[in-house]
Amino acid sequence: MTLNGKAAIVTGSATGIGRSTALALARRGCNVVINYTRSEVEAQETVRSVQAAGAQALLFRADVSDDAAVRQMVAACEQEFGRLDVLVNAAGTTHFAPPEDLEAITQQVWDRIFSVNVHGTFLATRAATPLLKRSGEGAVVNLSSIAGLRPAAQVIPYAASKAAIANMTVSFARILAPEVRVNAVAPGWMEGRWMEAALGDKYDALMERRAQRTPLHRVATPEDVAQTILSLIECNDFVTGQILVIDGGYSLL
Repeated sequence: MTLNGKAAIVTGSATGIGRSTALALARRGCNVVINYTRSEVEAQETVRSVQAAGAQALLFRADVSDDAAVRQMVAACEQEFGRLDVLVNAAGTTHFAPPEDLEAITQQVWDRIFSVNVHGTFLATRAATPLLKRSGEGAVVNLSSIAGLRPAAQVIPYAASKAAIANMTVSFARILAPEVRVNAVAPGWMEGRWMEAALGDKYDALMERRAQRTPLHRVATPEDVAQTILSLIECNDFVTGQILVIDGGYSLL
């Protein structure tokens, strides 16, 4: 897909992978809807960066677990850009607690993780489908995780939600073909505030240990993930229904 002049929605694009992906798309000339729920200051910074890259940006606040809000966001994209060619479902949430502390996983925690990660991915994809099909070469990339493929030291609902996204990716790929391709990325350990919150004061030591045990001798960055997402959109026109692991080869061990 040639991205110049196309339009994308990137959910959760105020920070992290979403922001890096929005910028990567903008550098290819793709106009971007910057979606956020709470991080307005960061989202505005993403908008400025997208515009500095030479693309148009539309800032839209919407909780992806709210169907009406998601549909309004898609409608706003069509009104602003006249089209929608790309959807990146990067919005996500988790809960930080020792994985063995099952009592910490309340129903509220479980429901919120699934509402954002699973329902949000479904609702955004469903709402975007008519415009993506109209594009004729639409592309969706979902954000799964290595936790969804090989759960280990993550809380159960987060890992389960990412497994659900991997499964849903394959289902959507079948349903939306041939007009729309649907793939997912599954990052491993990644630099940034999520791992900082998860690892606390052990962040530096544990990240370095993971890097040394990884064949490529480092952990992932948001830019690594964005680069892979961009390649699935721009360069892999005959790839659909795939979940691509981004972990520097760690899962080979």
